[in-house]
Amino acid sequence: MTARLDDNLQAPATDDLVGDFIARWRDTGGSERANHQLFLTELCQLLGLPRPDPASGDSAEQLDAHRNSRQAEHPELTLTGMYNVLEKLRAEEPLTAKKKTIHQQGLVTLLRELHDDLDRAVFEAHGWDDLADALVGRPGATTPLPDKPAEQAEAEEELLTRLVALNSERAAEEARGHIRWLRPDYQAPEAQGEQTTADLKSETAKAAEPAPAAQGKKPWPKTIPEQVETVRALLAVGPQTTEALATQFKRKPLKGITQVLAALEVLGQARRKGDDWQSTGSF
Repeated sequence: MTARLDDNLQAPATDDLVGDFIARWRDTGGSERANHQLFLTELCQLLGLPRPDPASGDSAEQLDAHRNSRQAEHPELTLTGMYNVLEKLRAEEPLTAKKKTIHQQGLVTLLRELHDDLDRAVFEAHGWDDLADALVGRPGATTPLPDKPAEQAEAEEELLTRLVALNSERAAEEARGHIRWLRPDYQAPEAQGEQTTADLKSETAKAAEPAPAAQGKKPWPKTIPEQVETVRALLAVGPQTTEALATQFKRKPLKGITQVLAALEVLGQARRKGDDWQSTGSF
């Protein structure tokens, strides 16, 4: 059987390993950045040299390129199979003959290293390095682990707490009109550069100005930032009931108005006095 790079991580580069490496990369496109990074990673591994520490974006690209290349070379290889073997490696459990084949075809030890690199990069990006040692590379991340060590369980609970807090923070930002697009070219192609809260205020304040009677009621804005700024602009004119706010738009969007008012109240930018809602002026 041909030797595999993944089977000999600490061993000197043999002719079989070198030949397998060359055969694997000879006909690849190699034009994509991620392919270059994966090539460099495997080459360093082959030569017994330390791999460069990539940024989180590079780690994600390497991981995706690795999985795609393994499945392209072995069409019968599934992600489920690869990750089941990965979990076995992390738990230091023996592999069956079938799982050894998956391990070889998927270069699962390298997959494990790429995941660990990405996890550490993400922890570092968020400033949560204190959780990395307790969580990175531990079993139980992809499949349930009944007897999870207390340190790991506590770290996972702390991570979940921080993620919930971060989600609330991002939701509040979006309510203020600031959206952190993951893929702005795809998600917001109409935006020219980053749209600031000031820009949204300017645009939606104009949209909230009373229209001539001939034009009738305005449509309820489609995006959350526009909805928030429109309601804020209306409250800035003076106190109004939920009903009064909703009747200024087509189809009377009571539910949408109620949700925006609740968000503004949480942010401390609106308060309720009897049936009326009024601006706190803190925006």
